[in-house]
Amino acid sequence: MKRRYDIRVRRWRKSMSGCAWRVYHHDGRVVNWIESPVPKTPISLAIFLHEIGHHAIGFNTYKKRCEEEYHVWVWALNEMRRLRVEPDARVHKRFQLSMQYAVGKAMRRGAKQLPILLHQFLPQAA
Repeated sequence: MKRRYDIRVRRWRKSMSGCAWRVYHHDGRVVNWIESPVPKTPISLAIFLHEIGHHAIGFNTYKKRCEEEYHVWVWALNEMRRLRVEPDARVHKRFQLSMQYAVGKAMRRGAKQLPILLHQFLPQAA
């Protein structure tokens, strides 16, 4: 994956969190970076692939950040299946919580419209 998408790992994290970003240099070089846990378990593999997915799909492909998060998660889950690692309950729970957080954040920041496929992640009224 690192070779296919020209990714550098800045740091292997001990926590189950990750980050992806791209650096543009003055001489025209572009470097793709991630931080992620080492992919040893289904959940750490899902987080690793999720961060790779940001580069695979592209940071500017979707207008809304929460929409990008959704498509990156779907890409990561499909890649897991392609690698013959079935996403377990912990991975699906992480996907749900991550999407609820991303959609909630978009709403708190004043998003007027959400794509229909993200409505399932809207916070439930009390």
